Amino acid sequence: MFRGLPARYDRLAEWLSFWQNRRWRAALLDAISAADPRLVADVATGTAGVALALHARTGAAVVGFDLDEAMARQGMRNVRTALGRRAVATGAPPSARRRSVAIAVARAEQLPLADHSVDALSFTYLLRYVDDPEATLAELARVVRPGGVVATLEFAVPEDPLWRALWWLYTRAALPLGGLVTGGRPWYRVGRFLGPSITRHYRRYPVDWTLEAWERAGIGEVSVRRMSLGGGIVMWGRRK
Repeated sequence: MFRGLPARYDRLAEWLSFWQNRRWRAALLDAISAADPRLVADVATGTAGVALALHARTGAAVVGFDLDEAMARQGMRNVRTALGRRAVATGAPPSARRRSVAIAVARAEQLPLADHSVDALSFTYLLRYVDDPEATLAELARVVRPGGVVATLEFAVPEDPLWRALWWLYTRAALPLGGLVTGGRPWYRVGRFLGPSITRHYRRYPVDWTLEAWERAGIGEVSVRRMSLGGGIVMWGRRK
């Protein structure tokens, strides 16, 4: 699914979302940074965009996990480049350039972390890709300390009928064509896949179900923010 995407992923993700992806990320960062964490896990980290933003915003050490090896390798390259630039900009000596953002290949359903070992956890565009979203949420919650924050962002289906119709046209027609023009056949495949996958997911797991699943996983005080006319959704809560 992600073959051929990593090198241009960050740029095209912004273009094809009309730069809404960065707004959704900012809302997720707000939720995580409010907890002042020292160690954060970023699951489905992809090319490490969220992981790097979390480190820049909070100063926390961040460990990112992704199942796709090519995406993880691109994430590692992005980490080396970004942290090198920051070190030069701040005048830090080589000895101070510790690796404060790490990337590893792992499944969200089986994280290589101890119970209650991180202060916060973020995950992005994840639950549509797992066989059992509820079991995955329980695994994500397992590694967060009591009182720690869990936050996510995901695509969504607009509730308003007019915007939902326009969203449907965009995701079924304009998005595949835009992906083909800007990124070639790999992005065309993603464009064709994305809209139907979002629709299928929410048909089976609506937002109300997801909220209840968070509670069953041990995450309380859950808040929901719909963004971009309902095309994106950010959720966050605290580990009980």
